[in-house]
Amino acid sequence: MTALSILTIDSGNSFVKWGFYAGDVWVKKDKVHNSQLESLNDVFLNLPEPNMIVISHVSDEAIRDQLTFLTSCWPVKPDWVLAQSFQCGVTNAYSRPSQLGSDRWAALIAARKFQKENCLVVNVGTAMTVDALSASGHFLGGLILPGFHAMMDGLKAKTQLMSVAKGDYQDFPINTDDAIYSGVIQSLLGAIERMYSSFSQQNHPVGNCILSGGGAYQLMPFIKLPIVHIENLVLEGLVMIANDLAQKRIF
Repeated sequence: MTALSILTIDSGNSFVKWGFYAGDVWVKKDKVHNSQLESLNDVFLNLPEPNMIVISHVSDEAIRDQLTFLTSCWPVKPDWVLAQSFQCGVTNAYSRPSQLGSDRWAALIAARKFQKENCLVVNVGTAMTVDALSASGHFLGGLILPGFHAMMDGLKAKTQLMSVAKGDYQDFPINTDDAIYSGVIQSLLGAIERMYSSFSQQNHPVGNCILSGGGAYQLMPFIKLPIVHIENLVLEGLVMIANDLAQKRIF
């Protein structure tokens, strides 16, 4: 089969990340805040026409409508990804498979490509997800919790800490700014470490934690588990999903 040209779009809670993939390489990748989505109009008009457009969307309907408009400059219709019971070697254990977020599904599919042993798939964005993927490709379940900024914003909204400045990480903080910053970091790390421990105790010795997302860099210096950092894991998974869909349409 001739290599496809694929426009992949990861529409998240705060940012839209996108990439143009052709000739089995990434030609271009970028991201834009949801509030500036209209800036993609000129960008997309200057791209070659893709064979496929594959979108993971977890934001609201207004953003979906904008993406529909932005991609209408080409005759090809977008494929809006939904999690399946099985796809690209990954089995979905969710009680209602389609309820699993399309971004998590694409990340799991990409992780299966990069990691052939038991692993945690951690995506750190507005929300952080921590998902367990077995060596046989079974998604066993996972966690969703507020990401760094969502946790900070929630704390400020419910306390008298509105004017808190950015702190630094300390094992034993001795001022409020550092205590808040360190507490949020420790909370996120704790979720990863507990899931790693729980996964290991189920007779699933865990290899690496695959880490992705815009907030990954805040956690990486402090994670003591084996990690592999993969930029834009969701986009990598969307390429795999696009090729899988194309194969099925041929046959």
